[in-house]
Amino acid sequence: MSQPPVTVKVHQNLGTISINRDEKRNALTRGMVFDLIQAFRDLHGERKVRAVVLTGSGSAFCSGLCLEEMNAIAKEDDNFDRWHQDTTSLAELLQLMLQFPKPIIAAVNGPAMGFGAGLVLASDIAVAGPDATLGFPEPKRGIVSGLCTPLLYFRTGGRHAARLLLTGETITAERAVQIGAYDEIIPTKNLWAYAAELTKQIAQSAPQAIQLSKKHLNETIGEHLEMLISLGAAASATSRTTEAAKEGLAAFVEKREPEWK
Repeated sequence: MSQPPVTVKVHQNLGTISINRDEKRNALTRGMVFDLIQAFRDLHGERKVRAVVLTGSGSAFCSGLCLEEMNAIAKEDDNFDRWHQDTTSLAELLQLMLQFPKPIIAAVNGPAMGFGAGLVLASDIAVAGPDATLGFPEPKRGIVSGLCTPLLYFRTGGRHAARLLLTGETITAERAVQIGAYDEIIPTKNLWAYAAELTKQIAQSAPQAIQLSKKHLNETIGEHLEMLISLGAAASATSRTTEAAKEGLAAFVEKREPEWK
């Protein structure tokens, strides 16, 4: 029997959320976004959980949003309401992660692309395996990465953010560490165990102090971050209504190069 696309497990004081759609490199469907929101809400109420690990199954962390599903929506008439609903849900997930009272550790076991990279950037700590590449290929599909832009700037700074967003290039784990998107590189098989060790360190501090520290960081140094994510959601929804988005998504599904006009 196959496991659900998103699973939640608790081991001692560590909660683990795993994305399990490895046949599609853990690309997120609309339903999986709601599952992730519910997973964080469930662990919010687990008092013994002191930190949460977010990871992926198989060889990828998360390749982003499901482009096949997006292509089907792009073919619908008057689809702006659908795009608005989807991007609002994505913004809700990122904001929930930023507001989450416990540290979130991204155990990046493979490529983190597009919104998958956004999940890493919304986490408080990111440890990555050697094969954990990172990139924002959305412009190559005719859309923009508005939701992730504020987080990318927050973690890496304007110059690195501009290059990644404007070139659509994919960078190595080593380069991601250099620019601050990942914290360090750990052998992939040891990622969860390393996160468990970090949780032991976190558990030595008072839960209230950890919660206030995270809140202070995201609301002062990351000033206006949640508002910028909301604005990015609007930009992302608008970009998906364009002819460029229709062409880019169709080209991906049809396995051909897009023809931009």
